[in-house]
Amino acid sequence: MVVLKTTKELQLMSEACKLSAQALKIGGAAVEPGITTREIDHIIKKFITSQGATPSFLNYGGFPASACISINDVVIHGIPSSRKIAEGDIVSIDVGAHYNGYHGDNAATFAAGKVSDEAAKLMEATENSLYLAIKAAQPGARIGDIGNTVQAYIESLGFAVVRKFVGHGVGSKLHEDPEVPNYGTAGHGIRLLPGMTIAIEPMVNIVGEDVKVLADGWTTVTKSGSLAAHFEHTIAITESGPVIMTKA
Repeated sequence: MVVLKTTKELQLMSEACKLSAQALKIGGAAVEPGITTREIDHIIKKFITSQGATPSFLNYGGFPASACISINDVVIHGIPSSRKIAEGDIVSIDVGAHYNGYHGDNAATFAAGKVSDEAAKLMEATENSLYLAIKAAQPGARIGDIGNTVQAYIESLGFAVVRKFVGHGVGSKLHEDPEVPNYGTAGHGIRLLPGMTIAIEPMVNIVGEDVKVLADGWTTVTKSGSLAAHFEHTIAITESGPVIMTKA
């Protein structure tokens, strides 16, 4: 069931989203060669808890950290560890904060030093697809309009959209209805209504859409071994159009 939020509920949720965005910004600023992903996770957790909020991901379904930190061919759900980030890595950070009874959820991919031209193009394309999808999320449009926008743009550049994992509704629960795929047919799917709050999150591989989940039950990598990027915002559908809630 899709939960439509009142103006008051959106105001409360906006605080959680703002904290999520700030946590992502702080985590991204820490990305540099030599730092471990566990150290970045600690930085993110320290910030979120210092604000009186709770990391949305910590212990969610058994996830053992406050942020998903995914390097290179890891698409999503990378578990922070003692692994050191190297020059030229691309690092995706996905983080949420729970505050005032609501969650925010956002992600971005960051460059560690100088990255390859191919990696830079992948990151740029994935981020661009997110903002194109947000623009398509107008009241009265349909879920398929969002997915079709991402798919058409990404595939026009020769990259591949991950289909096994999708975006989702966000609110008092981290994952709510509806699912928000990054592929689909324009004009299909449920209609977008004012009060809906959704996380749009393109996950894009350089080669092939296929992914696999490793033995830890979380870490998801490209089957091709190619690089992957991930960008995400939580948005609200309003009478006047989509509003990005996860702004730092």
